[in-house]
Amino acid sequence: MNILVTGGAGYIGSHTAELMEKSGHAPIVYDNLSAGHRWAVGLKTLVEADLADKLSIQRALKQHNIEAVIHFAAHTYVGESVKDPRKYFQNNAVNTLNLLDMMLDTGVKYFVYSSTCATYGIPERLPISEEHPQHPVNPYGESKLFIERVLHWYEKAYDLGWVALRYFNAAGASGQLGECHDPETHLIPLAIEAVLTGVPLSVFGTDYPTEDGTAVRDYIHVDDLASAHLSALEYLLRHGTSRAFNLGTGKGHSVREVIEMVERVGKKPVPYRAANRRPGDPPVLVADSRAAKELLGWTPQRSSLREIVESAWLWHAKSAKLKSTSKV
Repeated sequence: MNILVTGGAGYIGSHTAELMEKSGHAPIVYDNLSAGHRWAVGLKTLVEADLADKLSIQRALKQHNIEAVIHFAAHTYVGESVKDPRKYFQNNAVNTLNLLDMMLDTGVKYFVYSSTCATYGIPERLPISEEHPQHPVNPYGESKLFIERVLHWYEKAYDLGWVALRYFNAAGASGQLGECHDPETHLIPLAIEAVLTGVPLSVFGTDYPTEDGTAVRDYIHVDDLASAHLSALEYLLRHGTSRAFNLGTGKGHSVREVIEMVERVGKKPVPYRAANRRPGDPPVLVADSRAAKELLGWTPQRSSLREIVESAWLWHAKSAKLKSTSKV
């Protein structure tokens, strides 16, 4: 199939586009490169354009005979969304509506959506299943939930087939592709960066009601997330019922556990300092992903904490070496 991968120059999008190509599909990357990287696209076709531009979307869908869309393009920083909600609703909501409308106008009927566990807000029970109430506590989660609700009505009115994938904590790297955000906010790359640069990692909250006092999260390897998108597309092609799926392992790891694993893999201590909790951060977020396993046939293959950290360490260490070499 010819598949438009919006945000395909980003972290999860580039891994997914790579897998789609290896699986025999033709991914067309649509990205404005505001946060993505041209090097992450490789030799795939890149349409450098913005989702605010309806004509560019329509042109890409028609010229490349697109049959399905996998949509990653979004702003994703929780803290920034609280400070600048306008930016998040414009890009994550309005621009996604542009994409959906152009899909309908050109007859594209399959849509895989990058959603988030942030749609749930503060968990009322653990692990979190898809039936858990959705009460976002920040504009980022709210913007993603809005589109999930739009998809529900678009299916009823326009027969749009969709799957929304609610990620928990994406992590890890694969081959030439890895996590390269600016600013970086994710724990594992920050812990590795602390080792490589000596700049202490901030641990936000050491007094949570958890076993070691630090927050617990469900980490999922980016390759496993990519495979879930392929499984979701195949599910839609089998005429599966449109719905949302959680993507996680069902096992949580604390911040201290992650730090200890980075130290074991890197064979060096992680310098860190305690900091205050961040507003809205729940003590524990762990997924119930049984629906994805049962209906998508999806099972994480690379998501042990050791393999996640090892893959991330290799990529970041190599990137750091390349940067230092280029300065010589």
